[in-house]
Amino acid sequence: METQPNPAIEVEGLTKRFGEVQALTGVDFTVGAGELFGFLGPNGAGKTTTINMLTGLARPDAGSIRIGGIDCVKNPRATQHLIGVVPDESNLYPELTGFENLCFCAALYGIGRAQRRERARQLLDTFGLADAADRKFAGYSKGMKRKLTIAAGIIHAPEILFLDEPTTGIDVASARRLRQIVEELHRTGTTVFLTTHYIEEAQRLCDRIAFIVSGRVVRIDTVADLLQPIQEKYVVRITCANPLQGIESELAAAFAGLDFSIPRNGAIRVESDAPVRVGPLIRFLEDRGAEVTEARVMRPSLEDIFVQITGIEADAMRREKEKKGGGQ
Repeated sequence: METQPNPAIEVEGLTKRFGEVQALTGVDFTVGAGELFGFLGPNGAGKTTTINMLTGLARPDAGSIRIGGIDCVKNPRATQHLIGVVPDESNLYPELTGFENLCFCAALYGIGRAQRRERARQLLDTFGLADAADRKFAGYSKGMKRKLTIAAGIIHAPEILFLDEPTTGIDVASARRLRQIVEELHRTGTTVFLTTHYIEEAQRLCDRIAFIVSGRVVRIDTVADLLQPIQEKYVVRITCANPLQGIESELAAAFAGLDFSIPRNGAIRVESDAPVRVGPLIRFLEDRGAEVTEARVMRPSLEDIFVQITGIEADAMRREKEKKGGGQ
């Protein structure tokens, strides 16, 4: 298992089964103090199960968990003062106002009345919810609910924050603001453990990323080191209105030195170690009856690495999650 200086979270051999389903198998990782650590994988990979065990909502069948040096398997509630938790589904009370919800959460952590009221007002202002402070939570939009849920998770200024899919199912503007807030928390020294299925979000926010697939961590590395092998690659994406069956093998035979792949979305992906001449490719496709609608030079991204390591297409992962939570 890799080590981090001053680890905030240490996990070794984490294993969990639900009936016939093996949810986690021997998961190992550490998260350094003040680090923004991404846990990236498709729906059902084991992300939420991991967070539930780290935060005391579930117990592992095997393995060890230490948070802030405390053994969480032996003492699952002993770290509650250190951590804040933002679940993938809101756990706030619909009949209470935004202000009342925050005050109630602060009271659970033993914060005095005057201090919790001040802290609640401060967070409502920070999250752009001051005008909705006295509205019932049930009447909030999805984006507003997500913001208030995060505010509730940090009401006691925790050292370590667990964020489970924080931007799923909310509008673009709200998602952007939430990312800014996460970055601000990170800059002020909060350790953040972030699960997400949005690869772009992980690349933008995280110091290091763990890829989890079918309950196993298959790779952990810094974003820079993950991207390094593809920095010198040249990538072109060609979109056709009428994708041609079997064209991938014809392209490979006609254009030596280029690597071709056709994801399920039908676009042709071209990769090379040298700049790609797009014109001959388009003529080749059009001669075979393809209607080329777009040819775009792409910058290689973490998505390419994710697909290489996991074999899972990012578009398919996004579609699967958004069916459950709504579009971002």
